[in-house]
Amino acid sequence: MELDLSPKLAKKVYGDDGGSYYAWCPNELPMLREGNIGAAKLALEKNGFALPRYSDSSRVAYVLQGGGVAGIILPESEEKVIAIKKGDAIALPFGVITWWYNKEDTELVVLFMGDTSKGHKPGQFTDFFLTGSNGIFTGFTTDFVKRAWDVDDDIAKALIGNQKGKGIVKLDANVKMPEPKPDHRKGMALNCEEAPLDTDIKNAGNVVLLNTQNLPLVGQVGLGADLVRLEGNAMCSPGFSCDSALQVTYIVKGSGRLQVVGVDGKRVLETIVKAGNLLIVPRFFVVSKIADPGGLSWFSIITTPNPMFTHLAGSIGAWKAISPEVLQAAFKVPAETEKLFRSKRTNDAIFFPPPN
Repeated sequence: MELDLSPKLAKKVYGDDGGSYYAWCPNELPMLREGNIGAAKLALEKNGFALPRYSDSSRVAYVLQGGGVAGIILPESEEKVIAIKKGDAIALPFGVITWWYNKEDTELVVLFMGDTSKGHKPGQFTDFFLTGSNGIFTGFTTDFVKRAWDVDDDIAKALIGNQKGKGIVKLDANVKMPEPKPDHRKGMALNCEEAPLDTDIKNAGNVVLLNTQNLPLVGQVGLGADLVRLEGNAMCSPGFSCDSALQVTYIVKGSGRLQVVGVDGKRVLETIVKAGNLLIVPRFFVVSKIADPGGLSWFSIITTPNPMFTHLAGSIGAWKAISPEVLQAAFKVPAETEKLFRSKRTNDAIFFPPPN
């Protein structure tokens, strides 16, 4: 049975007036289960507060919209309180406790993508909440809470029962939350929209890579990531991950055409992608995209912290490394055709500007 590779939108899982949590379901996007990948989005309204939690999976968070404050507690470490804004990427290793808060008028939207191979459900994140109606305090009996935290009956009952919210709550406007500390941000987040470009092709596109050099925590997460921006009508070279890594792509902005070619030269997907879509390309399958006139941007995680790709077109394309005689025989074309083929795309790498 062939896998359905078509892009999908997230579905709401829970939420109220403070915000909502959305996730992609492995039943609708089977590659999530096949690749042991989870993907979800947190959307917080003004004064929305995502209660403290930890996950069964290591993840990368990416701020799609708005700004706010995040609390991050690494195992046996102090709480880091950081300001977050659109374009920020944050590596979240196993065991990290996080909370998220939005005090701005604009909705704060955070994307999470990560590895579920050690999680409870392949292709899905399972969050464990510290507080709230489904928090760990509600599962223990009062006498356990009293003894573990050395409190009396009234305090234990308050800890167990006062917070009726589930996952996300809306705080009163006068509630004072911790202020972010600038020095806490170092090493915890990287803004992909402001970081130095790893590749920049005039009139075509650019890319920022997230790896162990610019955000060392991704080494603990075991994932790499990138933000790619393709100009209007530009093309991304056909290519594949050459180290068996999976690439999970979320369309951040714009729209465009996408094609994927798999085993036996079969085109397994041809579709239009647009903002909000999530898709996964199987290992070693070749993918290419052409942006619509308004351009196309996407954020991807790759299931290795320092990924390697082979591009099949452009100045660094694999074809350029193959000797002319081999290409001529392989394509079964005359020398003139091979020379013409080799002479093209000698200046453009990875991204190609629109045709004249």
